[in-house]
Amino acid sequence: MENGHFTRQEIYSQPEAWAAALDVLNESRHEIIGLQPARRYSQVIFTGCGSTYYLSLAAATLTQELTGLSVRAFPASELWLSPRSSYADGQTLLVAVSRSGETTETLRACEAFLTSQRGDLLTLSCYADMPLAKMGKVNILLPSGQEQSVAQTRAFSTLYLAATVIAAEWAKRLDMADSFSRLPDAGRKLLDHYAPLAAELGSDASIDRFYWLGSGPRHGLACELSLKMKEMSLSHSEPFHFMEFRHGPKSMITPNALTIGLRSTVNGLKEAAVLEDVKALGGRLLDIAEAGGQVQFGSGLDEAARNVLYLPIGQLIAFERSISKGLNPDRPTNLDSVVKL
Repeated sequence: MENGHFTRQEIYSQPEAWAAALDVLNESRHEIIGLQPARRYSQVIFTGCGSTYYLSLAAATLTQELTGLSVRAFPASELWLSPRSSYADGQTLLVAVSRSGETTETLRACEAFLTSQRGDLLTLSCYADMPLAKMGKVNILLPSGQEQSVAQTRAFSTLYLAATVIAAEWAKRLDMADSFSRLPDAGRKLLDHYAPLAAELGSDASIDRFYWLGSGPRHGLACELSLKMKEMSLSHSEPFHFMEFRHGPKSMITPNALTIGLRSTVNGLKEAAVLEDVKALGGRLLDIAEAGGQVQFGSGLDEAARNVLYLPIGQLIAFERSISKGLNPDRPTNLDSVVKL
């Protein structure tokens, strides 16, 4: 079997996975709305490990943006080992995210949370027969995110989409329903149109470092895409907030550096100015945006709903980089699908 067989299939099948996940979330709508954190909890915390910690960063920022609630994200190990520096007083809604549902740190964080009676637990995972899927007051199962590869692609985007839909429900943003329903089609068009560009950039051996810029909910996504580049291709890769890139990190720009901007609409002009700084320093750019970038969604969808569209092309660049280096992205060096202690 060729290197990357499973990863390639998992990246390209994401639109179908999203459609299936939206059906599950629609069926679970009553349970999701029943939690209604504005009425019952003083804070919401998202948690996970590795990719799902970065997912938690993105989801927490988006949930606070949409609902106005106090929402934070922590690695599961911090909740487990340092609860006093993680939890505030009052009842907490803990949202635990795990592809496998059996990561030791996540399970121990949830067990400790429930034992200490800090509040209620909502879980998002992909496998019904794993421990996490039975632990929560509400357990959302998304089997369309299941994967055979070690590095998460389809699972990450499917779980992140679920977190976005949940945030929209809590915020009573019924207007976003149309955007969610149109996401799978937008994802298919994006992959069909920009896969050649991803292959070109990923296979360019002259690029020796990658910087991913994203702010607001997109910072967690930039962290995840940087992780994908490291995991799959063993390449130098770092994520930053857009404006923070000017405060030191821009010193690393060279003609062999590729900076990928996950540019928003709400702050798009300010973020574009950062990318222009990179260009002036001689760096290479990939601007991913709803409009005006080298990769353009042209989706017409609500910005909060379409954030998931930043993921597929970034994943493909990492995949193509791995293949071009003769590596197998299905089985990255030194990694396992699940970390068990």
